[in-house]
Amino acid sequence: MLNRSNHGLIAAAIDALALEPGTVAADLGFGGGVGLELLLQRVGPKGQVYGVDLSPTMVSRASRRLKSDVASGRLHLHTGSITQLPLEDGLIHGAITINTIYFIADLDRAFSEMARVITRAGRIVVGIGDPAMMARLPTTPYGFTLRSADEVAAVAKGGGLALRDHGRVGHGDEAAHLLVFTHAS
Repeated sequence: MLNRSNHGLIAAAIDALALEPGTVAADLGFGGGVGLELLLQRVGPKGQVYGVDLSPTMVSRASRRLKSDVASGRLHLHTGSITQLPLEDGLIHGAITINTIYFIADLDRAFSEMARVITRAGRIVVGIGDPAMMARLPTTPYGFTLRSADEVAAVAKGGGLALRDHGRVGHGDEAAHLLVFTHAS
């Protein structure tokens, strides 16, 4: 279900990364794993993809489904938090995180970590649902912290990132937000 409902937003986020073949990418909070597959296609046979998810179940499922990519060394999967990424400094050319920041209490720390792991020219694309639309969902009262695109950009700035683009995916006022960040300096 996660793969089907988020496919368009994830594909648009990966397009916004503008990755070249042979680069290193990451999906932070990869959930159903469709982003991992799309990133592997984008970086090609000489590129690498890192996936980090808080859920050991999601990591296990992705490991089984993408076992040939794991075995070849193209895909590296980790159980972990966006607030403490198990990745080296400056390793990633482009990272996506889609529909994750609702669940992160320490958003300042998350953006500092994302800034730490991307290269100086790297990009991070954050995808979030429109807060007004999200507020109407029956599941939102259960653990979601809704934030506007402006609030997310302000927190990212405090973490050393600058908003470079703000696009929308979907239709009308309820379209999801895609926020593209790079290092501030």
